[in-house]
Amino acid sequence: MNDYIPPFKITNEMLKLVSNIMEKIGKLDNYSNLDKTPYLRKQTKINSIHSSLAIENNSLSLGQVKDVINGKIVIGKQKDIQEIKNAYKAYEMLKDINPYSIEDLKKVHGIMTFLTVKQSGEFRKGPEGVFDGDKCIFICPPEEMVNPLMNNLFSWLRKNKEIIHPLILSSVFHYEFVFIHPFSDGNGRMARLWQNSLLYQWKDIFEYLPIESKIHKYQEEYYNAIAESHKNGNSNCFINFMLKMIDETLDEAIETSFLPITNELININRLLEAMELNTPLTASEIMAKLGIKSKETLRSQYLDPAIKQGLINLTIPDKPTSKNQKYYRN
Repeated sequence: MNDYIPPFKITNEMLKLVSNIMEKIGKLDNYSNLDKTPYLRKQTKINSIHSSLAIENNSLSLGQVKDVINGKIVIGKQKDIQEIKNAYKAYEMLKDINPYSIEDLKKVHGIMTFLTVKQSGEFRKGPEGVFDGDKCIFICPPEEMVNPLMNNLFSWLRKNKEIIHPLILSSVFHYEFVFIHPFSDGNGRMARLWQNSLLYQWKDIFEYLPIESKIHKYQEEYYNAIAESHKNGNSNCFINFMLKMIDETLDEAIETSFLPITNELININRLLEAMELNTPLTASEIMAKLGIKSKETLRSQYLDPAIKQGLINLTIPDKPTSKNQKYYRN
């Protein structure tokens, strides 16, 4: 099994989709608004987290997910809230992940499932199956096969990262990972994050693309593609599905990217660049950094829009006009 090759065949349909995706990525080379507006990047990350966890039946709304990430009190199941906190930490690691490392995979799983899964950060030690209600629709490989299967998958991944196009390589990995089901829980979340990580290693534009949101929209088709690939004994159906999701996500990104840069976007970006992460500043200190003399200008054109977007928090949120009020970027 040392030379294991995941079963799939590159088809003309796949090549056409890859060509379409490459053309659209070319249109986003400068990233336009995406690169100039940090809050768009953060919103993309929030959308990705909400969608990926919603697929796994997390009950929190997009607004609640945003509030949890911004440190606000949210009423909901403690497990669901913890999953959001975990996922945000895991997605924040995207730039530092080595997607070809099993140790990194386990480390990120430990973060993704902190306080929510008993076997957090380690491969499962028991049998697992996929259920539709009370009906078992797929029996996963036995637990004693998990380590050799994952070693073979990562070995194949490393050997072929310069040979197979990353769009196809990452989709094959996604399917094979779901098939092996290496963890007792959190496999779907990890498979989606890991495909993002592989794609980010190739093109950093993927930091901005909420592919999970598109998968969530077509959740039934996502599971059908996995089931059809199980049935066919190869990942072709799933590869096609994922390429279509990436293609459609890029269509939306292009529309966003070419929106006009407004004064509000420029002001928010100036404010964020002037403030260090988690360092509270008074209004006067911020005004000095921005070269602004009017507190009303600071409030209406900078602070209020950024607070509304959840990018700036108040140290005394219950008393927004307090003389001791400070503001910080999270």
